[in-house]
Amino acid sequence: MQLSSHSFQDGQAIPGEFAFAVPHASTHIALSSNRNPHLAWSGAPAGTQSFVIVCHDPDVPSRCDDVNQEGRVVPADLPRVDFFHWLLLDIPASTTQIEAGAHSNGVTPTGKPGPHTTSHADQGLRHGLNDYTAWFAGDAQMQGEYHGYDGPCPPWNDMLVHRYVFTVYALATPTLAVEGPLTGPNVRAALAAAPVLGQASLVGLYCLNPAIALG
Repeated sequence: MQLSSHSFQDGQAIPGEFAFAVPHASTHIALSSNRNPHLAWSGAPAGTQSFVIVCHDPDVPSRCDDVNQEGRVVPADLPRVDFFHWLLLDIPASTTQIEAGAHSNGVTPTGKPGPHTTSHADQGLRHGLNDYTAWFAGDAQMQGEYHGYDGPCPPWNDMLVHRYVFTVYALATPTLAVEGPLTGPNVRAALAAAPVLGQASLVGLYCLNPAIALG
């Protein structure tokens, strides 16, 4: 299988329009247009009945002590953990691409609905809970359930450029059986047990630290 995007090239920077936040000179960050990027895939194996898309950041700090703190930095050698940005399940086998902005267009305080969306374009798809749900817990203005895509927003003082791994999975079943809520770990566990016929990944880079140049 092959996965590509009109929005960014594999191994290159993700444009700010597809991020949750962009750099800002006086406040460090500002909310962005938060559009989902375009994705297109080909070469699905025979017998494919549905697709699943997962986007995760494997470079999130394992400790938050220094995150976004004035006068401090998040060291590049700090152990890292996963943060899930997008879980899209039960994509019909006839679908071979997702248009930019089709599933997210702007930051929605308190989150977007799910697991089934209401628009005609999304009928039948399941949008999992991304990890902004836990990140904003306790924030009176932002807390809620964040379903679907919400883009990059790494710490503005992180010394590590973050990788955003978009993966499409081809399944031999029309739906993915997930135990419990549609969270990243639960979807990942379901995929490990599912009849996955093939997969392909695409990696984008993003950073909000002005001291680091992406080129």
